[in-house]
Amino acid sequence: MITWQDILDNVDFWVNAGVNVLIVLFLLLLINVFFTIIRTNLMKKAKTKKQRSNIRIFGQLSRYTLSLLVIIFAILTSSGAWSGFGVFLGLLSAAIGFALQQPITGVAAWIMVVTKRPFDIGDRIIIGDVKGDVVDFNLTHVHVMEIGGLITDEENSGRIVMVPNWMLFEKNIINYTYNNDFVLHSVTVNVTYESNLDRAMEIADLSARKFLAGTISTSPGNPKVRVDFQASGIDVQVKYFSPARQLHEYSSKITKEIFDRINDTDDVEIAYPHTEVIFRKKVM
Repeated sequence: MITWQDILDNVDFWVNAGVNVLIVLFLLLLINVFFTIIRTNLMKKAKTKKQRSNIRIFGQLSRYTLSLLVIIFAILTSSGAWSGFGVFLGLLSAAIGFALQQPITGVAAWIMVVTKRPFDIGDRIIIGDVKGDVVDFNLTHVHVMEIGGLITDEENSGRIVMVPNWMLFEKNIINYTYNNDFVLHSVTVNVTYESNLDRAMEIADLSARKFLAGTISTSPGNPKVRVDFQASGIDVQVKYFSPARQLHEYSSKITKEIFDRINDTDDVEIAYPHTEVIFRKKVM
């Protein structure tokens, strides 16, 4: 039979539980506001991409850690069974580990990114078939500002792609800007066998140097010209280090410069597929 004392005990239990929940929510809100203010102030003082990335990473790590400690402390205090909590936590971890394998792998990948730093916020990367600039990453996803996308290009498509963190353990990660902001690119023109090859190579080299003059001093190397035999002509290829985020811009300018210089030259001609008919007199 239920007595008034039982009812009062139940009421006290739910009141205490409600108060504890409100306290935890308040503390979590306070932690979030605190770290938001700290991050905003630090971001104003950050001057480099590395500093901004560090502020975001360690801000997330500190906020998640402190929030988890508050929740664990609240559970232990409410239950009053600190010794039994270890058993409960073990069983809960096993159940979560079985049901949420990919999300847990994602958290492990996030820890890997935080500690090993295969990329930072602002880096241009490729993960699997996703290519773009990292704008953010958290416990579950890497947020990438896509480049290319619906077109074959190296410019931003305007779309944000959210890559699950667990894919970082299954896909190759290519970082355009891990060491510096330059990557090797090239422009190729096919000239006829009758062309002055030395002049064609000079045109390709001068065209690249014209637009790369301001970056050569900081890039890993100078433009280089290479040639290869092809069926209908000779490929003249100029290879150069271009800023990773301006690949198409530089290749477009260099291509037009090569075209204009060849048009102004009498002894170099661009090869293209065509048919030439030669009439010869029949020898009787």
